Amino acid sequence: MKPLTWSQIAEWSGGLLLQGTPAETVAALSTDTRSLKGGELFVALKGEKFDAHEFLEQALQAPAPLAGMLLHDLPVETESFRGAIVRVKDTLSGLQHLARHYRRELGIPIVGITGSSGKTSTKDLVRGVLAQRWRVLATKGNLNNHIGVPLTLLSMDATTEAGVVEMGMNHSGEIEVLAEIAAPDGAIITNVGVAHIENLGSREAIALEKGMLAEAIEPGGWVILPAQDDFTESIRARCRAEVLTGGVETGDVQARNLEIGWDGVKFDLSFGGESVPSFIPVPAEHMVRNATLAAAAGLRMGLSLSEAAAGLSQIELTGGRLQRKTVAGIAFIDDSYNANPESVKAALRTLRQLPVAGRRIAVLGRMAELGDHALEQHVLVGRAAAENGIDILVGIGEEGAQLASGAAGAVDTHVFADQAQVAAFLREHAAGEDLVLLKGSRSARMETVLSYLNEGI
Repeated sequence: MKPLTWSQIAEWSGGLLLQGTPAETVAALSTDTRSLKGGELFVALKGEKFDAHEFLEQALQAPAPLAGMLLHDLPVETESFRGAIVRVKDTLSGLQHLARHYRRELGIPIVGITGSSGKTSTKDLVRGVLAQRWRVLATKGNLNNHIGVPLTLLSMDATTEAGVVEMGMNHSGEIEVLAEIAAPDGAIITNVGVAHIENLGSREAIALEKGMLAEAIEPGGWVILPAQDDFTESIRARCRAEVLTGGVETGDVQARNLEIGWDGVKFDLSFGGESVPSFIPVPAEHMVRNATLAAAAGLRMGLSLSEAAAGLSQIELTGGRLQRKTVAGIAFIDDSYNANPESVKAALRTLRQLPVAGRRIAVLGRMAELGDHALEQHVLVGRAAAENGIDILVGIGEEGAQLASGAAGAVDTHVFADQAQVAAFLREHAAGEDLVLLKGSRSARMETVLSYLNEGI
């Protein structure tokens, strides 16, 4: 964070400076008492299940004194505090307003990214492309919600020359709020799928919500859309900014002549009659589609096609996404970070396309937030496993049985009660030349299969 005076923080957060010197500055912010090092502005957030005001004693015991606090209550612990105190009506709203003003003070280009799947991977790709020319700060981990977006913006400092902000949602109205806070100059929508359909009810409603990011881009900005998504044209019609599309063998920015291998995918990146050889170090066709979106963003920000291709070749994906691992002598594609029907089907296609001497084994956990569509979508994913020639499908619990029913008769299916039983099955049945895909929603905790294998359970 750039140094901000306490008078700026009070004004921008919509609060009142109760104590502290208005002209003094602070250059760090935290919302977590467990990571305080001293010298920060501590924002005491209140959620449905927690209230950081109850942990102010821990905050005040940080290794070095806090610079100040943003509060909406004044617990007894604040009586002895000698740092600055800014009081607001609501600390979450105060944090968001602070970030909104701060973003405009930064004066740097910011790219906003949303979509039903592929947001984080596309963020990583965009960061790699833009890093060819600028010092880039991008969303870390899963800080993509009403708290994470403000924290991402406030983590940008005087060295940041461009920002990449991932925006997630699971309820109507959330993207509009995040876009208003971040005020991106350009936007990428990766796709419109059925993730979070439990809360929004239909793909049409999801497209309406995701498209709010595109609507937020002012004339003179740009919007990048997937050429192969059936909602692209309806979102394009809502845009005031220039629109480019990206895709495999289609769109304004295209990837052509794909060659998929264990080290990644070689392809020709094409735009406007020009074509350059490209490579992404991820063995997945759907990542190539995301790469065209990232390249399009780079082109619209002034990079050459060669610079965009160079950036794509150097990307590092956030953990738990299509990582090759060998555990207990078993080869894995660890894609366990999260899952929805579109991303699981894409991972199954990747498993089909990779050269494998042995069997292709898919170990799939539940897909969350599907509501009344859960049974249908799990069955359809099981059917996709069969269509992609998967040899063995392993599921867990009720949703695992639904996956198995979709693949019945075409795939050798196994359903277990928990991850420990899955690990035991793999230890006994997976051979050295087999390849195992591991994927499921965050709540499924599919990475624990690897932990059980490591621990010999």
